[in-house]
Amino acid sequence: MFLYPWYCGTKMLGMFCARAFSLAGCRTATRARSLHVFPGMTVAQIDEEVAKLLELKVKLGGDEGKHQFVLKTAKGTRDYNPKQMAIREKVFNTIISCFKRHGAETIDTPVFELKETLTGKYGEDSKLIYDLKDQGGELLSLRYDLTVPFARYLAMNKITNIKRYHIAKVYRRDNPAMTRGRYREFYQCDFDIAGQYDAMIPDAECLRIVHEILSELDLGDFRIKVNDRRILDGMFAVCGVPDDKFRTICSTVDKLDKMPWEEVKKEMVNEKGLSEEAADQIGEYVSMQGGKDLAERLLQDQKMSQSKQACAGLSDIKLLFSYLELFKVTDKVVFDLSLARGLDYYTGIIYEAVLTQAGVALVCTDAQNGAEESVSVGSVAGGGRYDGLVGMFDPKGRKVPCVGVSIGIERIFSIMEQKAEASAEKVRTTEVQIMVASAQKNLLEERLKLVSELWNAGIKADISRADLIDEIRRRTSEV
Repeated sequence: MFLYPWYCGTKMLGMFCARAFSLAGCRTATRARSLHVFPGMTVAQIDEEVAKLLELKVKLGGDEGKHQFVLKTAKGTRDYNPKQMAIREKVFNTIISCFKRHGAETIDTPVFELKETLTGKYGEDSKLIYDLKDQGGELLSLRYDLTVPFARYLAMNKITNIKRYHIAKVYRRDNPAMTRGRYREFYQCDFDIAGQYDAMIPDAECLRIVHEILSELDLGDFRIKVNDRRILDGMFAVCGVPDDKFRTICSTVDKLDKMPWEEVKKEMVNEKGLSEEAADQIGEYVSMQGGKDLAERLLQDQKMSQSKQACAGLSDIKLLFSYLELFKVTDKVVFDLSLARGLDYYTGIIYEAVLTQAGVALVCTDAQNGAEESVSVGSVAGGGRYDGLVGMFDPKGRKVPCVGVSIGIERIFSIMEQKAEASAEKVRTTEVQIMVASAQKNLLEERLKLVSELWNAGIKADISRADLIDEIRRRTSEV
């Protein structure tokens, strides 16, 4: 005779579970007793019935359900202890000081937007947007970055000129790599200039800001790669890429910092349907790096000179390097034709900062070779010009020229935390200037009065901890 859970009352359920699981949780003994009680049933059948009963018990509020809760943070997120928060605050202060030094004011926007606000702005990365359940008739999504909400803010408030910074959390349904500072919830620190200015001056200022921040944080040697979407589009055109494949091929080229050219070419040909001849021509161009001289050389290139788009982009690259020379940052900036940045809203200059030497070593997990390897975090800043994004939200399609940069703060934190662990320097987690303590007992009221006076005077003070009082008493008793 089989015992089915839907025939069991609560009382029978408790009796059977008491039989099925001893206090020691011995499953072997359970099977033996169950076979004796229910002759003709196999071990597999008993296990199946026990599982059904336990499931029912959980639904009825049994004790077993209380032990199945796993206490952890969600995938791609993390907690920060006081020491880590002290490091983060120091980095934030450095970045904010730089933004303010360049005359920026700050704004804030909601953490979620209408889904249609974000849709169609991120190319192939749109699949990484977190969609929320229908709330009161509105389809909402968590913000993917701070740039699209900024463009929506400009259009909605009819703002045509602003220099702003914004530091807030964004969300991406990405495959997290915690050791490389890659999360699903993370901060972005954005600086943007919106409005009409002389060509390339705001762009050069954004690059100067990246140079200042990375230099001041002392993360190690770095390089800022620059390119132009018009140069990329012109290059694709002269190499024989069909117009409808520009964006998808651009997304593939953007993977060159993570994949070798052979794999990128394979994706272009096999997955994106590009001819091998066109892929080979692209390969010749994306291997080029240089500075102002490379832009001049490409302006004379037989193929590139046929594209008006490419020529306009190359002329702006030349002008950009002229201003960068005045800002004295050309030692860290390189014109790199492999830089693509896959976001759809870029229209002109694009740039990305990468660390070439992280300045700290991690112990290799391979115990056999015992070698050390550098911290690998990828790019730590990126941005570009997006002159058409605001017009997408404006009812009359009015465009506001914009250029900006985003600092990859979580990746910077990963390096700063490793450096703090590697050094013997103590990280202060409080700013207390005076600790009020006494070696004698029965002086609590006096300590409270004194600390109150210190607080009234604007002095950072605290009442001593028990371990500090014990130490004071010990030392005074030795005198």
